[in-house]
Amino acid sequence: MADGGQAPEIEARPHNIEAEQALLGAILVNNEVYDRVASIIESRHFYDPLHARIFEVAGRRIQKNALATPITLKAFFENDEALAEVGGPAYLARLAGAAVSIFNARDYAQTIHDLAVRRDLMNIGEDIVLSARVADHEVEPKDQIVEAEQRLYALAETGKYEGGFQPFVQAAKESVMVANAAYQRGGGLAGVSTGLMDMDKKLGGLHPSDLIILAGRPSMGKTSLVTNIAFNIAKAYRRGTLQDGSEGAVDGGVVGFFSLEMSAEQLATRILSEQAEIPSEKIRKGDMEEDEFRRFVEAARDLEAIPLHIDDTPALPISTLAARARRLKRQHGLDVLMVDYLQLVRGSSKAGENRVQEVSEITQGLKAIAKELNIPVIALSQLSRQVEARDDKRPQLSDLRESGSIEQDADVVMFVFREEYYIARQQPREGTPEHVEWMEKMDEVHNRAEVIIGKQRHGPIGKVDLMFDSRFTRFGDLARDMARGAF
Repeated sequence: MADGGQAPEIEARPHNIEAEQALLGAILVNNEVYDRVASIIESRHFYDPLHARIFEVAGRRIQKNALATPITLKAFFENDEALAEVGGPAYLARLAGAAVSIFNARDYAQTIHDLAVRRDLMNIGEDIVLSARVADHEVEPKDQIVEAEQRLYALAETGKYEGGFQPFVQAAKESVMVANAAYQRGGGLAGVSTGLMDMDKKLGGLHPSDLIILAGRPSMGKTSLVTNIAFNIAKAYRRGTLQDGSEGAVDGGVVGFFSLEMSAEQLATRILSEQAEIPSEKIRKGDMEEDEFRRFVEAARDLEAIPLHIDDTPALPISTLAARARRLKRQHGLDVLMVDYLQLVRGSSKAGENRVQEVSEITQGLKAIAKELNIPVIALSQLSRQVEARDDKRPQLSDLRESGSIEQDADVVMFVFREEYYIARQQPREGTPEHVEWMEKMDEVHNRAEVIIGKQRHGPIGKVDLMFDSRFTRFGDLARDMARGAF
C-alpha cells in the first residue's frame, strides 16, 4: 500500500470446524447418524471442502447400504492433497476419535447448516452491493430489488438460493405423500378444494405448482367463478399439522387475489352480495331494505377474519407480481393465487414490443411462481372474437388469445360458457310461435353454466355443469342446488 501499511485481513466467513469434525466422526463411528442428519444438511453446508467431500463419499456408501468407516473410506482419499496436508488417512481415524453421541448429532448438524445459511446471506449481500455499484442502463434498480428479494425469499424458505438436481427417490417420496393425502380423504382430493363438488371430481382439487387458465368471453362469469372459488377456499381455511409434520393449511387455504381490472371494493361487494343474498346493484345504489342491510352488515362481520388478501394495483409487471406473492407467503402464508386477468399483467420493457412474446413471458412467469411457491395459480384469460362467428359458441383451445404460449404453459385450461347469455339476446317478438320456442329454450338453460375443461395435464378433459345465479353472481353445484328448489 502507498502508506506502507499492511492490507486488512479478509474477515473469515462464519464457520465451526470443530462441529464439522465431531459430526463426521459420529457418522464414521455409527452410520445411522447419517440418516438422522441427512434431512438437515448437505455436503455444500460444510465450510471445509475436505469435510464436504468426506460427508459426500460417506453418504453415497451409506445410501448403498455399504459401510462407511475410516478404513473403507481410505481408498477414496489416497490421492487427496487436502487430506495429505492434515495427516493423510490417519485424519479419518482422528475424526472417528472425536465423535459425538447420536443424541448430539442433530444439534451439530443444525449448527453447521445455520452457519452455511449465514455465509449464503453474506454472499447475497455482497452481490447486491456489487450489482448496485455497476451502472448498467439496461438494468433498472427495481429489477435489482426484485432479484434480491427472490434470492432472499429462497434462502429464507430452504436455506439455498440456487436450484439443482434432486434424486428420484426424493421426488418419489413427495409423490407418495400426495397420494396418501388423497387416500386419507377417502379417495377424494389431492389438492385444494374449490368448494364446487362437481369441479373437484374432474380436477381432483387445485394442485400445487399447477398453472390453471380460466378463460371465457365477456359476461360469461369468469371473475364471478374465480371469486366464488377464492372465497370458498378462504372460508374453509383451517390450520394444522401436515403430513410431513410441518404447520400449514389442512383444509382450505390462504388466498392471494390480484385484481387488475376491478377494485378491491368492487370485489368485496361481489362476495358480500353472494353471502348476504342481496343483488350487487342494490348494494352499490344503497337501495336496501332494513333487513337486507342488516344481513349485509352481518355478512361483512362474519367475513372479517377470512384469509383472503386482495391487491388491486393496475398494470402490474410480472416481476412485481411475483415479488408481492413471495412477500405474502412469507408474511401471512399463501396456498392459492388468483390473477384477474392475464392480459392486464405487463411483461418486461424488452418484451413489450412484441405482444406474443410478452404474453409468453407472463405465462412462463406465472408458471414459475406456481412452482417456486408450490401453490396452484389460477389466471383468467380473454378469448378472441372468433367465438362469436360460430353457430356453436362453446370455446375451444384455439380461441385463446396468443393461444400458443398460454396453452403450452398451462397445466389446466378451462372455459366458462353460459348458453343463456346468447339465447337471451335472440328473443323474437312476443306472441309468435318462435317466441314460444324461445321460451322453452330459455327454461332449459336458465341459471345454468358450463365449465369446459379443454386441457388437463394430469387428468381427463370434459364438461362440468354448474348453477349460476346472476342476481348474486353465484356459482354452485347443479344437482345440490336443484334439490334445494333453486329451479
